[in-house]
This record gives sequence, C-alpha cells and structure tokens, in this order.
Amino acid sequence: MKRGNGLATASLVLGIAAILLFWTVFGGIVLGLLALVFGVIGARKARRGGGPHSRMSLIGAILGVLAALASAVILAIGASILGSDEFKNFDDCVEHAGTQAERNACAKDFDRELND
Repeated sequence: MKRGNGLATASLVLGIAAILLFWTVFGGIVLGLLALVFGVIGARKARRGGGPHSRMSLIGAILGVLAALASAVILAIGASILGSDEFKNFDDCVEHAGTQAERNACAKDFDRELND
C-alpha cells in the first residue's frame, strides 16, 4: 500500500488559500507561514522516503512565502499611510465635519495632500 504525504497536501492547500487571501493579515501571513512550515516538513519527509510529493511541498512553501511577503508589504504600506501626517489631518477633519459635504471636502483635501 502506497503511503501519502498529508503535509505536502496541506502545504499546497494552505499556499493556495494564502495566495487568494494575501490581502488579509490572517490569509497572507498566518496561512502563508503555515504553508511554508508544512511544505518544509513535507519535503524533508519525502526526501527521506517517508512519503511522495516533494514538488507539491515545495510549491506550497513557495506560494506561502509569496503570500506572506505580499501581505507584509500591504501591511507596511497601510501602517505608513495610517501613521502619516496627511491621514491625521484627514481624520481630524472628518471628526469635526458636521455634514456629508464637509466630509467630502476632507476627502478631497486628503487626496490633494497625498498627490502633492
């Protein structure tokens, strides 16, 4: 009876899920890192003769790393925008805006500040 490599399958499934959900912290980073860990363990198991699918493990690990990196970049960009003076000005403006027209003016000012 031929044994499978459940870790390779788990790595590939988690890697695909991480790529599809890279724009979320959970999807990109958490699932990506799990895909990497399962992929490395699955590949080692396959090389020692404990199971097939070393390529599947490798693909899952690579997808996991790509998703985690993309998610980290998005997180860093978001953090830099939220920590910027322009965003603080926008937040303060919206907080003091009484009408929708004033909030729209805040959004236009924020957009103008970002593009200058």
